[in-house]
Amino acid sequence: MVVVTAPPLAAQQGKELGLQAIGTASDPALGVAGVYGAIRTSSRTRVSASAGAGVSRSDAAWRGELLVHLLVNPTARRGLGVYAAGGAAAVGGPVERGYIVLTLGVEQHPGLRTGWFAEAGIGGGARLALGYRWRWLGIQ
Repeated sequence: MVVVTAPPLAAQQGKELGLQAIGTASDPALGVAGVYGAIRTSSRTRVSASAGAGVSRSDAAWRGELLVHLLVNPTARRGLGVYAAGGAAAVGGPVERGYIVLTLGVEQHPGLRTGWFAEAGIGGGARLALGYRWRWLGIQ
């Protein structure tokens, strides 16, 4: 008898929630803090969305992003995980624009339930992001 099993469904791969701050160095500079959510669509990919509010030119501003991540070492339980991400951002406030986002990131213990992350890239000027993620991976 041969038993065949199907790969896990995307919804079973994992979910993440987090808090983050994003800063962009452009004219005008922007700083926002907000929430982050993601679904790991496979063992090496993740789709994330974030929304944040903050300031630009001393006025209220907001930024939303939708990114696709490629995870280099997604199950690492020690050290840092590395990833690249790309997607789009929308910004409102003193300047209302859309941007293409490209970033490289590191995250603490991507195979465990929690960890910090840091990203550097471009998207509305030079882009830096810092934050903390809580993960439900189904592999614990």
